[in-house]
Formats: sequence, structure tokens, C-alpha cells
Amino acid sequence: MISANGGINQQRVAICNAVTISRLLNATLVIPKFLYSNVWLDKSQFGDIYQEDYFIKYLKSDIQIVKDLPVELQSLDLEAIGSLVNDTDVMKEAKPSLYVKKILPILLRNRVVHFIGFGNRLSFDPIPSDLQRLRCRCNFHALRFVHKIQETGAVLVERLHGRRASSSPLKDNLLGQFAIKSDPSANKSDASKYLAVHLRFEIDMVAYSLCYFGGGKDEEDELEAYRQIHFPVLSELKKTTKLPSAAFLRSEGKCPLAPEEAVLMLAAIGFKRSTKIYIAGAEIYGGKDRMAAISRLYPALVTKETLLSPSELEPFRNFSSQLAALDFIACAAADAFAMTDPGSQFSSLVQGYRMYYGGGDLPTIRPNKRRLASILVKNATIEWNEFESRVRKLIHQTKQVHERPVARSIFRHPRCSECMCRTEQ
Repeated sequence: MISANGGINQQRVAICNAVTISRLLNATLVIPKFLYSNVWLDKSQFGDIYQEDYFIKYLKSDIQIVKDLPVELQSLDLEAIGSLVNDTDVMKEAKPSLYVKKILPILLRNRVVHFIGFGNRLSFDPIPSDLQRLRCRCNFHALRFVHKIQETGAVLVERLHGRRASSSPLKDNLLGQFAIKSDPSANKSDASKYLAVHLRFEIDMVAYSLCYFGGGKDEEDELEAYRQIHFPVLSELKKTTKLPSAAFLRSEGKCPLAPEEAVLMLAAIGFKRSTKIYIAGAEIYGGKDRMAAISRLYPALVTKETLLSPSELEPFRNFSSQLAALDFIACAAADAFAMTDPGSQFSSLVQGYRMYYGGGDLPTIRPNKRRLASILVKNATIEWNEFESRVRKLIHQTKQVHERPVARSIFRHPRCSECMCRTEQ
């Protein structure tokens, strides 16, 4: 059993790692539970987001999966018998051998083990090829969104691409029976194209970064109040430990890109004013005022809230994870995808999906934030032509797709023999 913490993206990774550990320990997996987060405020469980029966059936040759713990085990006090395992019991970097040595004896003795949290476990090399292959099968094939999400996601993509858009393996996987089938007589050039941008600038990200974004004392007080509620450990650490300054964090590329910085990057790359841009994410910190620069330069700016009617959005209200699933679909299906925070789990999963299903035709813009920061810090004195040239060179280098480097996430870099038959571009 696992109870996964975090948002939908952290939970997705936890599911695939749980499948892998079940295979490693030759154990039956109970459909994972999702812990309630005071950041995401979503009570959705596995079956609200993913198709349970499809998940069980697809992986049946790899592991046995059940929807509930057997009746005779449900009354056990798992904490009393030592079957609760939290993130402090098993290091994040623990190798498969540690699970066999430490967890398997508990499983054999008590017949059940319950992992609490399970953040990013069994994610570090070296991992046997068969286990890596299973993680890929889980992420790219076994996890399919429920019909409610697929159907609304299909509406979203249709309104972005238009009815003349062509079908693709990616859309078929994401949207299932709701994917638009290609019209052989249609001219593909008539399909509307769009850029999706994951603008990771919500208040949780801004507060956790410890960076400064020019809002004076009001900003500092607001973010500290948020930290005290949602990140109390970080808030206490600020009081007792000398942490890096906001200026140092910015120079090291540790700060999330603000919308006004993101728009400079997009303009330098060459996206025209007429470009249709889909903005993914929750409410941007600073609201409309913060978005003014990007919306002035790119008036064809859309979100799921502007593309879908209130009645179409109603089933998803108060379910941030399900809304994030719609963003995932729109970003994965985009003609180009740009992220402002390369460390974001959402962006990493979208990048991996596009790499796995895109056939090399779905570019992803992933800036090196440290190098970009060194360029942005000079934006008041640098000539636009030089700024444009330096940003384009930076982005060109990061757009190149290589075989998965050692120790990099297989969800972000599936181009490896365990995941894909063809690993060369």
C-alpha cells in the first residue's frame, strides 16, 4: 500500500515507483491513495483522475493490483505491528537492494506494508533495466485519465487546434475515444497552432523560493504569512539559520521566472505577436497586474478558464489536480511547449510525454535558469540584438534531445533503451 503526498504530478511518479517496488518485492499492490495537501486542497483519489480498471488490466502481466486491502488485513493496526514506512525510514536515494533487505522482511512477517508519503522513491540510478522498463510502461501507457477528463481535454485541444487538427499517437493516448480522428481530405496547414507555456508563478512557488520580486514590504509580509501556514519548517529555518540572500538565489538561477521575464525570453526566441499562447497553471501570483507585460505583447493569450464555458468547468471546480490534468493535456498536445521552471515536476512529465510520443516533432523549450539569469540581470543595459542572440543560443543548446544521461529522471528523459526502441533523434 502507498499513500502518496504532493500534487498530481508527484503522485503520478509515486504510482509508477510503487508499481516498480511491488514487482521488486513480488507483492500485490493496492490501488494507491492520495494524501490531502494543504497546498493543493484537493480530495481527489486515484479513481477520480485515472481509469482504475484499465490500470489493473494493463499491468496484470507485471504485477497483481487490487482495489482494496483484503478483509482479513483491514483490521490490523499497521503502526503497532511495524508495517508503516515513512519517508524517513527509507532514504530517497535508496537502491532496490535496500527495499529487499529492509522492507521485504516486514512484508513477509506482517503480509502488508504501508508507505506514507513515498516522495520520489526508487528514482535514482542504478536501477535494473526490467524495473526501469516497468516504470515507463506505467507512466506512458498504464495511467490513462478518466473519461470526464479525457472528454473535456479533447474539447480544450479542439478549441486550440481547430477541427482540422490531425490525430497522433500522443492525442490517442491522452484522449482515448475522445481524440479527434483525422479527416484525410483536410489540409493540415489549416489547423491552428499554439504554444503552451507552464508559467510556474503561483504563490506557493514564489513563497517557497525565498526570492524577491519587487513588491516591497507588502510582498515580503504576504509571502512570510503564507510560509508560516504552508511551509512552517522553512519559516522557522529562516529565523534560526542564515540562508542565501534573494540576490544570490537570483544570480544562481534559483528563482522562478516572473511573467515579465518569461515574455522577454519568448520574444527573444522569435515568437510573434500573433502567436496563440496557452497559459497553464493555477492563479498567477500578482494577478492581472503581474500578467500585464505578457498579455500586452501577446494578446492571443488563452487559458482553460477562457476556452471552456462555466458549465464545462463546473465538474472540476475545487479539484486542482483534475484541473492540472487538463493543463497537462493542453501542454502535451501543443505544437511547442515552454517552461519557466525546469525543476517543475509538471514540466518534466510533459517534456517526457512529448519526447516519448512526439517522434521528434514536438519541441520543448527548457531554459537553463542560471545562464538565463546572467542574461536577464543585464537586460537594462544590454542591446536587444545581443540579448536576443544570447537567449537564442541558450535555448538552442537546451532544445537538443540526447539519450538519457545517467541519473536523470526517466520520466523527463525516456529516450533510453529501457523505454524506447529508438534512442537516437
